[in-house]
Amino acid sequence: MAERTAPPPAAAETMVLNVGPQHPSTHGVLRLILELDGETIVRARPDVGYLHTGIEKSAEKLYYSQVIPLTDRIDYLAPLSNNLVYCLAVEKLLALEVPPRAQWMRVLLTELTRLNNHLVWLGTCALELGAMSVFLYCFREREEILKIFELVSGQRMMTSYFRIGGLAVEPPADFPRQVDRLLKMLPGRFDEYEDLLTENRIWLARTRGVGVLSPEDAIAWGITGPNLRASGIGLDLRKAEPYSSYEKFQFDVPVRPEGDVYARYLVRVAEMRQSVRIARQALDGLPAGPVRADAPGIVLPERDKMKTEMEALIYHFKLVVDGFAPPAGEVYAAVESPKGELGCFLVSDGSPRPWRMRWRPPSLLNVQVLSKLMPGHLFADAIAILASVDFVLGEVDR
Repeated sequence: MAERTAPPPAAAETMVLNVGPQHPSTHGVLRLILELDGETIVRARPDVGYLHTGIEKSAEKLYYSQVIPLTDRIDYLAPLSNNLVYCLAVEKLLALEVPPRAQWMRVLLTELTRLNNHLVWLGTCALELGAMSVFLYCFREREEILKIFELVSGQRMMTSYFRIGGLAVEPPADFPRQVDRLLKMLPGRFDEYEDLLTENRIWLARTRGVGVLSPEDAIAWGITGPNLRASGIGLDLRKAEPYSSYEKFQFDVPVRPEGDVYARYLVRVAEMRQSVRIARQALDGLPAGPVRADAPGIVLPERDKMKTEMEALIYHFKLVVDGFAPPAGEVYAAVESPKGELGCFLVSDGSPRPWRMRWRPPSLLNVQVLSKLMPGHLFADAIAILASVDFVLGEVDR
């Protein structure tokens, strides 16, 4: 008879908890699978794919110009940043030079987009930690930005205002006055947010030392944008690899060394102040001239010309019906979106449609790093960590 051996020690009992995909605090259709030892998170696994849109594959069936409305929907809080990186990629394929006025308008509007994104981030992050007033204040300011987007494009969110070769139309005459009013108003509003949060004892207790991301881990996980800069690494594509005339603007890159939720908050608030600074320079120094490149076989002619010039009408008809065919090749363009490095990889086979379109989405990497940030923290800290990294699921599930 075999000798009996003592049973192995009982494994520590843990509980698996599903957070989502319908949970209101998950910033979209995200499922978090948390393994808990009591109230302490032992393991965290993000589960994505509930919002798959198929945008990358859909682009293969569309003309290059028809893809622009799809890019709006990748990150609905930064549609103009999405427009910009796609247009830059196609313009690189075409070796197309964009007029200075259009470049400066792109800078101005993408900085307003950064403000729009960060206001939503700050408002929702504060709301999830119990600061409802900040949420209401942030959305008050965001409304003024959306009015400007509607002024130039006719749409509050899905603007499709940037086009291959420049802009859709010249901004209306009231645009400078409206932007000037916004830029004068915002710094005082930022002061209000900081008065409510920056030295608030509850806010400090919920954010300091929580969800610390070291510089080494940030690089290893491919983190960029505010999350990387809050971990002490001052990489910003607007300075490192300038695009759309960013090299002509003066601004600072906010950096914090702590790498926690509080540092990510401070970096984003400081970034909003720098965005106002950049937008002010763009508005005051806006060059004169056209807002679209003079490329008849690629860029749609002005609508007024179509009413009086037969050649313009023919070009318009041909571009809408047949599109244009860039040379065969592949390109990668990247911009500093509000959430990090947003990249667009395009492959052309010489036809009027992209052979392949692939995006480098910062939101996907921001979601993945949750599995690194959450273990060791209490379950009550999970939502603070989740909110602090900032992502949109439309950008994750393309």
